[in-house]
Amino acid sequence: MKRSEIKRRPLADTVLATLEPEAKVYRELDGNGLYFRVKPSGSKSWELRYKSPDTGKWSWYGLGSYTDLSGARARKEASRVQDLIRDGIDPVKKRRADLEATDAAKANTFKRAAEYWYQHKADNGRRAQTLKGMRLALDRDILPVIGDRPIGSLSHPDCVGIQETIEKRGAFNTAEKVRGWLREIFGMAVAKGWCFSNPAAEMHRVAAQAPKEKQLAHLYESELPDFLRALRTAPSRTLVATAAWMTVYTASRPGMVRQAEWSEIDLDNALWSIPGEKMKMHLPHLAPLPTQVVDLLRELKRTTGRGKWVFPSNGPKNPVLSDNSINKCFALIGYKGRMTGHGSRHTFKTLVSEHGWNTVWSERHLAHVKKGEEATYDKAQYLAPRRIMTQWYADYLDALQAGMTKQIQAEFDSRVNVLGENIVELVRRA
Repeated sequence: MKRSEIKRRPLADTVLATLEPEAKVYRELDGNGLYFRVKPSGSKSWELRYKSPDTGKWSWYGLGSYTDLSGARARKEASRVQDLIRDGIDPVKKRRADLEATDAAKANTFKRAAEYWYQHKADNGRRAQTLKGMRLALDRDILPVIGDRPIGSLSHPDCVGIQETIEKRGAFNTAEKVRGWLREIFGMAVAKGWCFSNPAAEMHRVAAQAPKEKQLAHLYESELPDFLRALRTAPSRTLVATAAWMTVYTASRPGMVRQAEWSEIDLDNALWSIPGEKMKMHLPHLAPLPTQVVDLLRELKRTTGRGKWVFPSNGPKNPVLSDNSINKCFALIGYKGRMTGHGSRHTFKTLVSEHGWNTVWSERHLAHVKKGEEATYDKAQYLAPRRIMTQWYADYLDALQAGMTKQIQAEFDSRVNVLGENIVELVRRA
């Protein structure tokens, strides 16, 4: 219909729907400052005529298109805007401020905070392996879910949902780490003023209980002779076999053995100095090397001694032997599921404890760090007695391999007793 045919205000729905466009844009008053605008293209919208409370000048405020707002909804929205004007608020300026706040909130995403946190960790010297785990968790478990969302919009259920997803695939250790990392990211964001609460707090209260951890496969003394004889004839190449023997003789973590560098090893003094960044607790560690390991490494140095790594990899993917190389060596001699590289540490601890060696020395040798005040004051390495203990252990393994007799057993036990009588002097030298 033509606008000349309009007979009443406010405009009826039939009028709004059928009002025809003209050559120029025009507005028809609906009532109380609300106008219905029609363009030559036929598009229709609502506008409010108002006097700015700031300038006193008359202005137009667009409420929305006719397709989005019916007559009733447009009048309701106009009433809301007029309430703002009566309160001294210019609706155009408010809309602009709201849009800017929305844009700022969209830019202030969780990803922004997470990347800031990650870079902070990298800049402050976190270990490469730890950073790798953080990066993997961010890219796989966290950012795809909440990365693009404004950080201030995230809630406790969002964080718990991430935790539950990880738990469902059985990665309980990862879930625990991610829980702590989320808490750190939000904590840093609060400190920076990017959000005002930490929705990752108290997540441990709803965390699923991990299955009871199974002890890593390891052998007891009675099982060692057959294992050691089998290992002596292992079909693995020399590089892998040497790494396996070094793990068994020194009871070191397999990862530390695989990542050993020639610059860390002093063969003349039979000492392996492992830097803190490689250690689990980030503290440097000294590992005395029994003569058996020194001999093996002297032989290996002819092959790999010109490079950086003691146990370099053949492939381009990793610079050193793969994670599973030592366990695979054990599997090839029939000990899959019965003995692991890390299990050699359990074997060492059990055997030296049963033969009366000082617990403090064996704990220090395994790099089990004390906690609390005790760790603050006790920095002793006990190197002198540990040298004797580790050499005793390597010799004992060789005796088991060769065939232990009661007489040989008595001789080994007497060495422990003699050492006990000289403990004061050994500790003084340590």
